[in-house]
Amino acid sequence: MTHTVTGRTRTAPAVLTALRVLAVLTVVVLAWQFLTAGSLVGPGGAEGAEALHATGAIVLHVVSGLTMIAAALVRRGGAASRPMIVAALVFVLSFVQAYFGEGATLWIHVPGAMVLTVGAVLVAAWAFTPGVGGRR
Repeated sequence: MTHTVTGRTRTAPAVLTALRVLAVLTVVVLAWQFLTAGSLVGPGGAEGAEALHATGAIVLHVVSGLTMIAAALVRRGGAASRPMIVAALVFVLSFVQAYFGEGATLWIHVPGAMVLTVGAVLVAAWAFTPGVGGRR
């Protein structure tokens, strides 16, 4: 949703709020993933941690996908395109992460988690910058 005011395009406040909430939730879900992963690799591994980690991965797919959509709507309102691209990469990489999340491929999975986290934090930080609502 956008509003045009004197030749300028602005993102609707509800869309901007949705972006901010979803971007923060993406970071929170990633924190959850780190906690459950720690339980998996620790001595003996916590019982049920694998199911919690797998559920967190599904939630990450959903939340990061919604963040990507919200970022695209904010972009439509005149914001920069790079954050939308980063949000899309986070969404796609969440599936790559899930694919490489077993046994012998953990050497890819763990650094990938760092890349996802940096991307998600960048999108969340951008969502709270002044002027993110876009003006042309």
